[in-house]
Amino acid sequence: MMDRMDFEVQARPGPVWITPAQTAVIVVDMQNDFGSPGDMFDRAGIDISGIRAAVPPTARVLTAARVAGIPVIYLQMQHRGDLSDMGGPDAPHRQRHALLRVGETVTAPDGSPTRILIEGQWGTRIIDDLAPEPSDILVPKHRFSGFFETPLHTILQGLGARHLVFTGCTTSICVESTIRDAMFRDYACILLEDCTAEPIGAGNVRSNHEASLLTIQVLFGWVSHSQDFLKALAD
Repeated sequence: MMDRMDFEVQARPGPVWITPAQTAVIVVDMQNDFGSPGDMFDRAGIDISGIRAAVPPTARVLTAARVAGIPVIYLQMQHRGDLSDMGGPDAPHRQRHALLRVGETVTAPDGSPTRILIEGQWGTRIIDDLAPEPSDILVPKHRFSGFFETPLHTILQGLGARHLVFTGCTTSICVESTIRDAMFRDYACILLEDCTAEPIGAGNVRSNHEASLLTIQVLFGWVSHSQDFLKALAD
């Protein structure tokens, strides 16, 4: 681990200066249910190729961040076994997730039984290629935003973090929801565009992923690329 002074990251709408000692990397929901073949998204017929493509650049960012002494925080979307944290029968969150069979017992790709999007199960484990290190922090969540009824804000305050570098999935849902809440709490957010993906609207002339990037760079933070972030750390 090395101690670094401020560094400049090329981004849109303009370069942003960040201080490693006041920075954290946030990995949003890069777990089997969303990004592994044979699990929740894949079972539902949702194209996970974009999420899979985001894994290698994300892995490089996490390695560099750890070397630079920047904390890595993983968000994990999951629910209690009794589904008591999904809201009542009429809650939109519960209704939408029923389409994805949340809570059902299925066979995981490794042949073991697992329950969809339930804590402690195969599907809510972080993708193997992005497996957390012992020094990393894991924060479970049960809604799209990583700040909703979680200790994330308290953890970031304890770290003295002011700058948040975002990776993960999906761009327009959990990533954007968390960035919005972070901005409301006065964090400066940088989203690495090649380290995230959005299946919804991917076939549109202008994808939901692209729309979220524009929204973020105009009003909620900055948009950069993993190569620019890595270059800034290396310079």
